[in-house]
Amino acid sequence: MMRQSRQVRSRRLRRGHVIATAAVAALVSLAVPGCTAASDEARSPGGVSTTGSATGATAAATVTSAPAPSPTPSYALSTAPRTIPAVREHIPARGPGWKPAAAARVVVPPGNAAALADEGRLLAGELHMGFAETADARPGDVELALGAKNSGPPESYTLTVQGGRVRVTGPDEAGVFYGTRTLKQAVKSAGSAPEGTVRDGPAKAQRGLNLDIARKNFTVGWIEDQLRRMADLKLNQLGLHFSDDQAFRIQSDTHPEIVSTPHLTKAEVRQIIALAARLHITVVPELDSPGHLGAVLRAHPALQLRDVQGRAVKGAVDISDPASAKLIDELLREYLPLFPGGLWHLGADEYQALVYRDPQASFPQLARAARQRYGPSARVQDLAEGWLNDRADVVRPAGKVPKAWNDGFFTGGVVQAAKDIQVEYWTGKELGARPPLEYLREGRKLVNLNDEYLYYVLGQPNQFTYPTGRRIYEQWTPLVLRGTTPVPARYAAQILGARLAVWCDLAGAQTQAQVAEGIRLPLAALSQKVWDARPPQPAWAGFKALADRLQPPG
Repeated sequence: MMRQSRQVRSRRLRRGHVIATAAVAALVSLAVPGCTAASDEARSPGGVSTTGSATGATAAATVTSAPAPSPTPSYALSTAPRTIPAVREHIPARGPGWKPAAAARVVVPPGNAAALADEGRLLAGELHMGFAETADARPGDVELALGAKNSGPPESYTLTVQGGRVRVTGPDEAGVFYGTRTLKQAVKSAGSAPEGTVRDGPAKAQRGLNLDIARKNFTVGWIEDQLRRMADLKLNQLGLHFSDDQAFRIQSDTHPEIVSTPHLTKAEVRQIIALAARLHITVVPELDSPGHLGAVLRAHPALQLRDVQGRAVKGAVDISDPASAKLIDELLREYLPLFPGGLWHLGADEYQALVYRDPQASFPQLARAARQRYGPSARVQDLAEGWLNDRADVVRPAGKVPKAWNDGFFTGGVVQAAKDIQVEYWTGKELGARPPLEYLREGRKLVNLNDEYLYYVLGQPNQFTYPTGRRIYEQWTPLVLRGTTPVPARYAAQILGARLAVWCDLAGAQTQAQVAEGIRLPLAALSQKVWDARPPQPAWAGFKALADRLQPPG
């Protein structure tokens, strides 16, 4: 019993000693951070074990000289970069992202330098970085490279931000270029590009702006400014309507008598085309005929179309006169080498002979020529359709795909427009209007220039109203070809894309600066809707705020 009591007392004393020792250790650890590191060091191989006060002094000295450990950075999962148009896919990751640094460069492998040096130098200048042709990318660099041919759809790209570097690849130069536009916008909108991978590419192949330079003279500098804006929005097509009743705006060597003042010289046109090419934008010329030729007719009045009573028909040449075709074909052949792009707009709209109640009776010379060429049942519309096909035959051997406005395509006649002529659908309001479904059912390919949403007509004549970015963003899609009603989605593949069109019916109604600001948000909204077929995620207010940040007003 007594031994048991002594054992109990002994256990109590030992337990008290342990508690006291632990308490002292806890106080030391609170007072001196990092003692765990000192203990590890004391247990390291070759360490000397000591006891007593010397051990405590050594440990204290070690603790006070050891640096505090750095915490491991912890990053939230990244979110997609904020761009216009929005990227179609972003695979998030954890990491700091990327931002331009003083010593960082844009680099292009030597094997890709011929193709991508322009894109690399442009991005380097925009982000205030260096540029190098090298296969050795360093930390902080942006590397641009072409992927294997057919490694993705045309104009697509992959952008990867990882380990403090950026890599942009694509199956073609345009795709890599669009990757640089995404990087530029990400840095401008948020200061940095988020960690992760973007996989992106356009829903529609034709995306752009149509500009009427015939009725209003636009300077070279203004046109170039619009090209740069378009490129950042990943738009790839500029239509130039350069002839109309009011003026003819490009220098001609074969027919200088028709050229208006002021106009673009061929050197200036080449300058515009050269910049457009560097920005992966195709310039599509439009020499409109057989209507809208008032400027030509002022110099060649003998080609003027007149009705049975001798009255001149505004802007229309007499297509029964071979001299009319000869003059237009001479102009086409002159300009074909000037415009290297693969598309050519032939016009064919609003030939005023066909708005008469009885064109055959009103224009007996046209009716007679139609029967002589196409048989006894041919009518004036067949002669007009034949005109379109003949002009297509002129541009096609030069590698051009022909285009024409939808009211230049007729049905029910003996002559049909060639199947390869792309329909530029703008209106369903003209006499004898054909709804877009008729063209689609024929298997034709269409480009959307719906005048309800995409027509910016200076002065707003004829009940036109200036389009707004919000209305395009919230209501329009490429399927909405006429009015406000979409065609069935099964025809989506036949709709090649869309352009916003600036028409200068009342040229003095706005200055160049006002036009630029007026189309800024509509172009941004259009770019979103032709890049991604899905409904856009941000509400209009958020989209507009981003647009104002990326392309400020003024």
